[in-house]
Amino acid sequence: MQKYHDTEWCKPSHDDKYFFEMLTLELSQAGLSWSTVIKRRDGYRQAFADFDVERVSKFDDQKQAELLQDESIIRNKLKVKATINNAQKIVEMHQAGENFSDYIWHFTDGKIIDHHFTDESQMPAQDELSQAVSKDLKKRGFRFVGPTIIYSFLQAVGVLNDHLDQCDFK
Repeated sequence: MQKYHDTEWCKPSHDDKYFFEMLTLELSQAGLSWSTVIKRRDGYRQAFADFDVERVSKFDDQKQAELLQDESIIRNKLKVKATINNAQKIVEMHQAGENFSDYIWHFTDGKIIDHHFTDESQMPAQDELSQAVSKDLKKRGFRFVGPTIIYSFLQAVGVLNDHLDQCDFK
C-alpha cells in the first residue's frame, strides 16, 4: 500500500488501460478496504486479461462463472458483471473515436485538481466533480460508478491530487 501511495496514487495518467484497471479496482473496493483489493491486484490482472478492454468486453457467461470461482479476485457477481459491462462501454467509446482517459480529463479541461488538504479529515468521500462524472458515466451505461467510487477513481488516475500538503509525494 505504501508503494502504491508513493508511486501511483494521485499521479496524473492518460493511459486508457490504466484507467480501466483503476476503475475496476475501485469498483471492486465498494464496501471493502483498499488493502483487500490492492493485495489482489495481480490476481485481477490475470483474471481480467491484463485489463485489455477488447478482450474483457468479450467475456461470456462461462468466463463470468470461472471468474466467480477465482479466489485471487473479489468474487462478487455484480462487480464482475460491472467490470465486463464497463469494458464494453469503453470499447463503444473507442469505436466512436473517443478515448476513455480523454473523456475523464475533459471534466477538468485537462487540469489536475489539487485540493491542498492539510488533514485527512478534510478529504470528502465525493464532490461535485465526482457526482458529475458519475452521472454522465451512468447515462452512458457504466455500472458501479457512484460518486464515491468515482472520487476514489479520480484520485487513483491523478485527476485529483489529494496528497496532504505536508506529504513528500505531493
